[in-house]
Amino acid sequence: MFKKILFATTASPTCDNAAKVAFDLELKWDAQLYIFHVLGIPTRGYSPFVTDIRTGETEQQDPDYAEWVKEEMKNTYADLLKDSENTVIESAVGVPHREILRKARKESVDLIVMGAHTREDDIGATRYRSVVGSTMQKVAKAARCPVVIISRPCTTCWKLFSNIVFGADFSKASDSAFLFAYKLAKEVGARLHIFHAADIHVDSAGQVFGQEEIEQQIKEAREKIDKQYIPQIEEFDNYDIEIREGTPYVEILKFAREKQGDLIVMAHHTRETDPEKALLGSTVEQVVLRSSCPVASVNHPDKVAGS
Repeated sequence: MFKKILFATTASPTCDNAAKVAFDLELKWDAQLYIFHVLGIPTRGYSPFVTDIRTGETEQQDPDYAEWVKEEMKNTYADLLKDSENTVIESAVGVPHREILRKARKESVDLIVMGAHTREDDIGATRYRSVVGSTMQKVAKAARCPVVIISRPCTTCWKLFSNIVFGADFSKASDSAFLFAYKLAKEVGARLHIFHAADIHVDSAGQVFGQEEIEQQIKEAREKIDKQYIPQIEEFDNYDIEIREGTPYVEILKFAREKQGDLIVMAHHTRETDPEKALLGSTVEQVVLRSSCPVASVNHPDKVAGS
């Protein structure tokens, strides 16, 4: 299912959990794994100096510095590289999310693996307010292939997958996310949990929903699932459907814990989110920062329909 995988790393301990997932995927699918690190941002124009994104210090970008960084990456992932047979370590200079997306397009990768953040801070820290606009968010929005984001240690990863949770929102991007979740579940023999959380806080007029309106929302959501997603399943019966009401990201996380989910698959929308409506932006970002399992963001059908 995955022939080429791009692991975007800062080559720091914050990416260790993502690294383990990336190497697991390479071994399971006998894939080509690109370990990719962006050295830094040019200080100005075509200046030979870059601002190292890890340290914030100014470094002279020359062959010696680039080779030193690659050696550091080899040392960082030495234990994982012992069992790896098809790995390429590369680096680039530039704005991180742009270089990651450029590399993904150049190599036509099937999957991008990356960490949720680049610094070790508490999940509740104030800095998470600024996660919108970060490398992770920008890559997840613009990537033409699925992006798996790792926030915490993954106990099962892709070796012992048994439960995949798909968060349905009935958008166009959600169609691609569902197709990815379904194909992966079928490929690895996992159960597919199709889940939708009806947001019941207020309606468009600012009124709190009554019970009858909530029940109507749930009924309509079930009809949409039966019409939009189920027809895409071919001779696959290892799935269930669940609809709940509440705050979407809270309900998705609760459901994933109940089902012992190994992966949550969602659409990371390209439209901007009103910052007054959500602390971090979109539901998927809330899920990413709190999920105990990897989260796959899928917006486009490019690497999904033909996989």
